[in-house]
Formats: sequence, C-alpha cells, structure tokens
Amino acid sequence: MELKILTQQLKQHLNKLKERYNHLEPPKNRRDKDFFELVKRETTPVYSLLEEWEEMALEKVKEREINVHPQQVTRTRENMELVLMHSYYIDARRKRYMELSQSVLYIFDQIISELSVLNK
Repeated sequence: MELKILTQQLKQHLNKLKERYNHLEPPKNRRDKDFFELVKRETTPVYSLLEEWEEMALEKVKEREINVHPQQVTRTRENMELVLMHSYYIDARRKRYMELSQSVLYIFDQIISELSVLNK
C-alpha cells in the first residue's frame, strides 16, 4: 500500500479516536475482561497499520522523498499508540491528549503534503 494512503487512513483513525475521547466516559472498571477484549479487537488493526506506516515512512526518509527526521516518524508512531490507548481508557488529561494528537496530526499532514507535491 502507498504511504500517502496509509497516512490518510491513520489520520481518519486519529479523528475517530478524538471523537471517542471527547464523547465517551471512562470505563467503570479498567480491568474488565470484556472491555479489554473490545479494546484489543478495535485497536489491533490500527497497530498493524501503524507498524506498516512506520516502515514505509522510514524508507521514504532514507530515500529523501519526505523531509522529516527518522526520530519524528518513530515518535509519531509512539504518540499515536498513546492516543490510541488514552482514547479508550480516557486516563490522560485533556491538554496532554490534545498535545499528543496535534503532534501526530502535524506529521501526518506534513507527509501527505510532501507526497502530494512529489506526485504532481
């Protein structure tokens, strides 16, 4: 799959996660097995996308097709994973959550923009 498409898909997931964080209540019991299974079932595909995205993005960085540092790609993946978990467990302060979300969105937008210019 193409990096631009992957990035756009992850951006859509990020928006859905933000909606979830803003509109749902934290779970009553964080150790509930059913809740854990729900989180696992819903987040596994996103983790797979993230893994594939990181590999492709790092390859594009090596080829100098996108102008971001490898550490930014790695940190974006880590931050997206944090956003993913905080969106379900709602255990981060709003300011922290929004900072993580904004930093991920910034890199996603930068990559989409640079790949759009490259493909013209």
